[in-house]
Amino acid sequence: MTTLTRGRFVVIQVLVLALFCSLLGRLWYLQVVGGDSYRAQAQSNAVRDVIVQPQRGLIVDSTGRSLVANRLAWVVTVDRSRLAVLPTAEQSATLRQLGRTLGLPYGQVLAQTKLCGEKGAPDAGLCWNGSPYEAVPVAADVDEDVALAIAERPEDFPAVEVQQQNVRSYPTPYGANAAHLLGYVTSVTEDEYAAAKQDDDTTLNAASQVGRSGLERSYDRFLRGLPGSTGKSVDSSGRVIGSAGATPARPGDTLVTSIDAKVQAKAEDELRAAIMTARQTHDDVTGEDYKATSGAMVVMEAKTGRLVASASYPTYDPEVWVGGISSRQLKSLYSKDAGEPLLSRATQGQLAPGSTFKPVTAAGALDSGYPTSTELDCSSSFQVGNRIFKNYESASYGPIDFASALQLSCDTFFYRIAYAEWLRQGGDDPDRKDVLVENAKRFGFGRQTGIDLPGEASGRIADRAWRRQYWKDNKDYYCKIGRSSSANDYLHLFAREFCVDGYLYRAGDAVNFAIGQGDTLVTPMQLAVVYAALSNGGALFEPRVAKAVVDPYGDVVKRIPPHRAGSLPISDRHRDYIDDALLGTAKTGTMAWKMQGFPLEEVQVRAKTGTAEVQGKQTTGWVATYDENYVVIMMMEQGGTGSGSSGDAVRHMWEALYGIDGDRVDPAASLLPAGQTPSSLPVFGRDGTVEAPR
Repeated sequence: MTTLTRGRFVVIQVLVLALFCSLLGRLWYLQVVGGDSYRAQAQSNAVRDVIVQPQRGLIVDSTGRSLVANRLAWVVTVDRSRLAVLPTAEQSATLRQLGRTLGLPYGQVLAQTKLCGEKGAPDAGLCWNGSPYEAVPVAADVDEDVALAIAERPEDFPAVEVQQQNVRSYPTPYGANAAHLLGYVTSVTEDEYAAAKQDDDTTLNAASQVGRSGLERSYDRFLRGLPGSTGKSVDSSGRVIGSAGATPARPGDTLVTSIDAKVQAKAEDELRAAIMTARQTHDDVTGEDYKATSGAMVVMEAKTGRLVASASYPTYDPEVWVGGISSRQLKSLYSKDAGEPLLSRATQGQLAPGSTFKPVTAAGALDSGYPTSTELDCSSSFQVGNRIFKNYESASYGPIDFASALQLSCDTFFYRIAYAEWLRQGGDDPDRKDVLVENAKRFGFGRQTGIDLPGEASGRIADRAWRRQYWKDNKDYYCKIGRSSSANDYLHLFAREFCVDGYLYRAGDAVNFAIGQGDTLVTPMQLAVVYAALSNGGALFEPRVAKAVVDPYGDVVKRIPPHRAGSLPISDRHRDYIDDALLGTAKTGTMAWKMQGFPLEEVQVRAKTGTAEVQGKQTTGWVATYDENYVVIMMMEQGGTGSGSSGDAVRHMWEALYGIDGDRVDPAASLLPAGQTPSSLPVFGRDGTVEAPR
């Protein structure tokens, strides 16, 4: 062997030795230095966390009665990992057999087993956006017989499991529905889940239920709880082969409300009964029975703004959302033919208030310089330009003061005030502001009350600025209608006039505004807030439904006190004057025929009735009442006069609140505990028991 060859051989040996030493060093590093880290990573590759959904928190009334709870329901699931190991034909046969048993089409069952984003997956809502290692629910709230039939035949349903899971339950204590107050939950959307991950919100996961309306939405972050997890051991193919450690889920908090279930049920019953009666009552104006399409009743604590009851008709069964809602059911909830049951008339119904608005006009006039001794002619009609504005039913009472005008609900009295103020403010000058209009805004009309429920409507105060903007937005439309025909019917005459000068705030607009007609719109909740302020000394409260949040162990997490938003823009002297005048409405005024025999000396109910005319529809009836403790407001759309449509129901509510039988007051017979709303919270035991407030 030559010297050159021997040298090359030595170099090769050195290189091999160096590589071998490097390999030994790397192995030593992996096993000794980095061993713990890699073992942890290997373990995490073999274990997948499956989310355990928390039990959603309860919603209870002021005495602890459950308004929303949870119940166990049968849920049919498909284990994707077990399904995947079956032959393709057997997978298809299993899902087809499952569909036939559940009464679902094969395509729907297949779609519900697909992961969102997976090839062939349907739109969000049908695809599965939970963990791929978790059994996928394909049918919830299944009949027990069907669930047990599947469970007892595992050979026919490989990879199919039957489980019991918590779903929302609505106990309806004493028959209280309260759907518009309570709301409902549905599955989280992809966008919501993505936002939660970005914000590190651990209370929300891909399979969570989220509040969509009512209290379920407003207090969702308290009610939803904190998810737990269960470890699933998987093999290299992703198949589940066992269980690992678990972290328990934390149940959601309980929401205590100011609602009383007995009063709520009574309000719903009285509202429905009044509407059914109206539908059998003849309307002499239209020559047919009243349609009585919808209505609302609100019972509020005058001193705090807390709701004791809030009823809306038509309503719906919140159970319809449990386990998923069908397109047919959803369409019915939004249907105009069905009366749009999802719409809460108490907070979202916007209607002309009619004469229940007159105390607001009176307050504006009195604080603008009119003395309480003012007397104006309550004539049968009042002429503005070439238009005659009639008093209701053309009644005529001669010269009367503010108190009598409120009690008798005299339109022409308030027409005269509004017309004089319109002239004083510059007539139809679009740049002027009107004292009566600005006063109504300070009462809180034209904006949301701030109630702790989503979707509240703001109503409308149609001032000069609004009228100009409305004209700009709709001018082209009405001009086109006006040019389309030379007919002199109401529609075409109005269209031609609006096209030319619809931006003007005319005298007719001013006098209509004074009696709650024209373009003015309010909600029953707004009216309740204002009448509560007349009762409590002038405090305008933001209405509240919730009183407190209590954790699963019975400890108070958060108290929700009343919130004062402002004060009535009226002197105490003038407020007291209006308060006394409205007491006369129940004794000798427009509500007196419904209050005969009622113990008004003991329970001093103030009242104002209203009948609002609506173009092309029957009249909307209103009754607004209050005493030192409560406010009771009722509205019925297309139901006739205020006292005629709602007077009996409102009286019955007052009798229920105080335990009145004839002319006798018996607090023990009241629907409320001890005849009053509880000031303290229910008592929550650590064992889950709930007792009435002590």
